[in-house]
Amino acid sequence: MSTPTEAQITGWLAEQKDQMLDLLREVVNIDSGSYDKTGVDAVGTRFQEFFDAHDISNWREPHEVFGDAIHASVGEPGTNEKPVLLMGHRDTVFPKGEVGRRPFSLEGNKAYGPGVADMKGGLVMNVFVAAAFKKFGGAPCPIKVLITSDEEIASPSSRPVIEREGRAARAVYNSEPGRPSGNVVTGRKGGVFMRFDIFGKAAHSGGNFAAGISAIGEMAHKIVAIHALTDLAKGVTLNVGLVSGGQSVNTTAPHAQGEIDMRYIQPADRKATLDAIEKIMATATVPGTTAKFEIKGEFAPVVETEISKAFFEGYQSAASDAGLAVSGEFSGGCADSGFTASVGTPTICGVGPVGANAHTVEEVLDVDSLVPRAQALALAILRTKVD
Repeated sequence: MSTPTEAQITGWLAEQKDQMLDLLREVVNIDSGSYDKTGVDAVGTRFQEFFDAHDISNWREPHEVFGDAIHASVGEPGTNEKPVLLMGHRDTVFPKGEVGRRPFSLEGNKAYGPGVADMKGGLVMNVFVAAAFKKFGGAPCPIKVLITSDEEIASPSSRPVIEREGRAARAVYNSEPGRPSGNVVTGRKGGVFMRFDIFGKAAHSGGNFAAGISAIGEMAHKIVAIHALTDLAKGVTLNVGLVSGGQSVNTTAPHAQGEIDMRYIQPADRKATLDAIEKIMATATVPGTTAKFEIKGEFAPVVETEISKAFFEGYQSAASDAGLAVSGEFSGGCADSGFTASVGTPTICGVGPVGANAHTVEEVLDVDSLVPRAQALALAILRTKVD
């Protein structure tokens, strides 16, 4: 049986579907690719306007290159209680002008548009949950909302903010889209994204072939060696997804470049695999070539622990009371939730409304999931056990 506060909050959220869709339409219809600071900040401003309208304390943490971090807080000022953190990113993978080509649209119970599921729908859900607690109270601890700006490029500016806020929180809900199954994410792979350069020597491939040193030839050997590090049983995968190099077809290649995607589950496998890649780079199969590599970005994994398992079971029970049958899933994809999990804070990802086909023109959000997923999150917060 629900408490009076639970009934008030879930009842109010049940009445907000149209308002949620109105806000979702507004923020989807703002281009906000990760490198478009102006657009990303415009989305942040719209959420701040929402917070202001609901008398929710909020502030910006500025950044010169990427979008500012948006913070909001609901709770008694000056409390020493650790908050529950509701987290999400507002950047998308799409270029400027994408909104003009395919703005927000509704077809029955499906919403379409750039970033509609990944993850502006989850942000809308988060801010309405915060507004419900501001209106009715009842939370056993403060609620913190964090809206970041660059997750789609591995959070170069947001990672330290996320880790700081994660350390300060008792628990984290990251509102990436719910799985197409309706489940949430309780485990994720970590990812490391690298670039490597190989240097050889140019020479005319017909008239002076023996004087040349082919960087492309060396790259071929290194790609084979890198891919051989894949260990599917351990969940370690290596993919050289981009390559370039050479000067002309009749010149031995003086330079070649590639980019590596590495995924792993256990933190120990990160170091072991990077050590192996470093050895590959230091070993030349084509005499005279040299190589270097660098990490361009990375995500930490979400590794399930006994504490996080218990945290999920609490959410699962709350979701059941909101009419949802929810299980935990493992995802090979990466997200900011790995940063909060890696600092030891219990974290659940994918608690946002259900979506599919992220990063494509077929990206879709199930609008009928907006309210029940918001209700599930609110009930889970209400039942948070305060230490």
